[in-house]
Amino acid sequence: MPTYTAFTTLTAKDRAEALGVAMENMMPEPTGIGVFEMEDGSGLWEVGGYFTEAPDDVGLALLAKAHDARAFVVSELPDVDWVAKVRRDLAPVEAGRFFVYGSHDADKVPEGSEPLLIEAAMAFGTGHHGTTLGCLRALDRLANDGFVGHKVADIGCGTAVLAMGAARIWPDPVLASDIDEVAVEVAQANVSANGLEGRVHCLEATGFDHPDLAAAAPFDLVFANILKAPLIALAPDMAAHLAPGGWAILSGLLNEQAKEVVGVYAENGMTLAHQEQIGDWSTLTLKRDAG
Repeated sequence: MPTYTAFTTLTAKDRAEALGVAMENMMPEPTGIGVFEMEDGSGLWEVGGYFTEAPDDVGLALLAKAHDARAFVVSELPDVDWVAKVRRDLAPVEAGRFFVYGSHDADKVPEGSEPLLIEAAMAFGTGHHGTTLGCLRALDRLANDGFVGHKVADIGCGTAVLAMGAARIWPDPVLASDIDEVAVEVAQANVSANGLEGRVHCLEATGFDHPDLAAAAPFDLVFANILKAPLIALAPDMAAHLAPGGWAILSGLLNEQAKEVVGVYAENGMTLAHQEQIGDWSTLTLKRDAG
């Protein structure tokens, strides 16, 4: 059965969300709709729909005009087993001591590594993206320097791969939170698949807004692999929830966005200790001032 996609972009979040809602009433009915802020720093929002029948071009054109969006781009996807394709294309990833792999590569786990199993069907946040890879490398560097995290949180955890990495190497439980209910379910499934029940606790929360996070603060390490705008908005709360001398590992940033984020965090009492660029993406390791 063929799959069709229809994508457009808008400049405002509220109009993008309204367009996404309007698409739900289309005929033929879409099987899924997504509304996302684009990660290229453009400030644009992308709205897309997936269809098992060719979508109504006239209906899409009217919706685009009504919501001041660009014309939809409609494509027919080839009939592909996407999970099988991901399994072929996503080779295991090594990030210092960490080895991120799918179950189909279980025979490749090196002796002495810290294995992190992420299934191919849950490919976002597997370690192949420069942001996740950079965060795992930053974690490995801190551990190599003798740092031990006793209170660790992963804010916007996605697959929880970062939280699981911390739980693999340090004895205390780690908190992993995400704003999205489905992401929390995925995170919990990954925690179970890695035998880390009781070691990583998954929460649905916006930023630090959860009783368990408030009770555990102040943290000595916080991961936030999200996007520039939410990272900037998170800076005051990050400072409030980090212990003096605590560490923050931030990513989800394009290289050209890093300077602005570093500046905002400096205004909130955190100093850049390390920056790594992997492709177009930067990972920042910052330390909260001890004073």
